[in-house]
Order: sequence, then C-alpha cells, then structure tokens
Amino acid sequence: MRLTLLLFSWLIIPCVMAQGSVSLKSKLVQGGFYVGKVKPGTEVIYKDRLVRVSKRGRFIVGFGRDALLQQTLLLKDPDGSSETLKLTLSRRDYKIQRIKGIARKYVSPAEKVLGRIRTEGQKVKSARQYDSVQNDFFAGFERPAKGPVSGVYGSQRFFNGEPRRPHFGLDIAGPEGAGVIAPAHGIVRMAEPDLYYSGGTIILDHGFGITTSYLHLSEVKVVEGQKIKRGEVIGAIGATGRVTGAHLDWRANWFDVRLDPVLMMLE
Repeated sequence: MRLTLLLFSWLIIPCVMAQGSVSLKSKLVQGGFYVGKVKPGTEVIYKDRLVRVSKRGRFIVGFGRDALLQQTLLLKDPDGSSETLKLTLSRRDYKIQRIKGIARKYVSPAEKVLGRIRTEGQKVKSARQYDSVQNDFFAGFERPAKGPVSGVYGSQRFFNGEPRRPHFGLDIAGPEGAGVIAPAHGIVRMAEPDLYYSGGTIILDHGFGITTSYLHLSEVKVVEGQKIKRGEVIGAIGATGRVTGAHLDWRANWFDVRLDPVLMMLE
C-alpha cells in the first residue's frame, strides 16, 4: 500500500521544468511514449530493461509503431516493495503511400553493396544505444526545418509498386541548402556525409536513450562528439540517398524503438 500511494503522488503528476518552461508530456499512443516520475531511488523496469531514472525521479519509455495497447512497467521501491504500473495505449491508423521513380538500385540493392548497407546499419544502431545522463529532451522539441510535410510516421510505402518497411519519420519538404536546426540540446553521435540509404546523416543524443536523426542532408555541419544547443544549425536539406526530391527526414528513437517525432514537439 505504501508504494501504491507513492505512485499517485509521484507518477500521475505532470513533470514541470525549471523556470516555468514547457515540459514533455506523455503520449499514450502507438509510436508515443510515457514520461513518468517516481520517488528518487525507485527502479523502473520495462521489458527487462532497467530504465534510467533522473535524480529527481523522472524517466521515459517509448512505444513502437505497432506496440501492444496494454503495457506494463515494474516499479521497485528502495524499501524492497514493488508494484506494477499498467498503461493503455490508443491504436493508430497509418497512411499508405505509393512512390514511383525510385532508382532500382535503392529498391533492390545489388549484392556488391549489401555489405556496405549492413555496416552502415550497424553504425546507426550503435549511435542509438547511448544511455547518457543529459535530460534536455524533457523540455520538448522544436521543428528542425521549415516547409510543408510530405511524409508522416507509420505510413506504409510502396516503391515502384513493391511494399517496403513503414516510414518512421516526418518528411519536411524544402529547397536544397535550407538550414536544419537542432530541435533540442544534444551530443552528436553520428555525422556522416554519404550513407547508402539516408545520404548525409546526423544523429543527436538527447539522453536517457532518446535520439533524433536527420536524413538526406546536402551538408553536415557538425562532427561526432560535438555538443549542440537548441536552435543551432547542424546541416542543410538535401536530396542524398534514397529520395525523389529534396527534403528532411526527421526521426526519433528510444534506443531501438522508433517514435513519432511529431509527438515530441512543443505544443
């Protein structure tokens, strides 16, 4: 009973940032996330992962595109008692997009480039595994570029009539060379000018397993390990990699879990 009371006093209250700034709020939908708060020292376990908890007791967990609607977190109090927190997600419907004109080499890559694709994929995965202590993501994200939305998270794409993996980002159309800014403070974990699929690519680490990615850039203006401030220009919109035109593909992750970046933007 003691832990249950703590759940109400620590978990259900929305997080409030210092100096009255807006804070990231839970989005309990597929592709969303839960921002919680527990008594400092409490362990939070989700799918066998020990979740990082800040000194103030804040944490975040993410849910994928097709996540089960019923989710459970295990909470272990410092006194040894434990409790489960059950969350119910809302189901989402996703758009179907049919895109023609993609070069055949990107739809069905030649055998000689498969090794490159696997190597680059492993580098991207590694860049998303950091569990660092900075927690600037709690303040939410700004839009990283100006322009109309040309693609949304979760949509199923058909390239030249062939089905492919769902799209996991927000596509923002814009002229080649237009600036891309960091939507929140972070550390550069990847800065590559020419990946096979995503072309010029940047991955920023915002702490607690939250990363954001910026794909198809014409310019990469940062280097790995660099600390970035919100609003700082990190690159430029381009048409590199597998694309049909210039745009920014903006993505968000909680480790390997692909989130909808729109849900992380300030309201």
